[in-house]
Amino acid sequence: VQLQASGGGLVQAGGSLRLSCAASAPTGAIGWFRQAPGKEREFVATLDLLGRSLYADSLKDRFTISRNNADRTVYLQMNNLKPEDMAVYFCAAKYLPVTTKAGDYTYWGQGTQVTVSS
Repeated sequence: VQLQASGGGLVQAGGSLRLSCAASAPTGAIGWFRQAPGKEREFVATLDLLGRSLYADSLKDRFTISRNNADRTVYLQMNNLKPEDMAVYFCAAKYLPVTTKAGDYTYWGQGTQVTVSS
């Protein structure tokens, strides 16, 4: 399975971005993780093909994950972005069940940079 992440960019604090992750084949769950410089990769959100979603508690009020099963694309809508959201965002895929642990995900995309200016 190949994953293509896109949608990152430069945005001012308070702005929004929508990330996309296109999968080349069906998977059970696709999730988003992020990694800031000098920090460990952290879980953001995940969504399985049955519509079950999980979010990092600190992000669930601002971020929304969704998917289009027809073209195997998962989206991450990020609103009210803050400077601390700045990171490389990775999408990853695994077979069921859905989990929040990066080590459980088998397939990874190349990452897309999100930069938030204050």
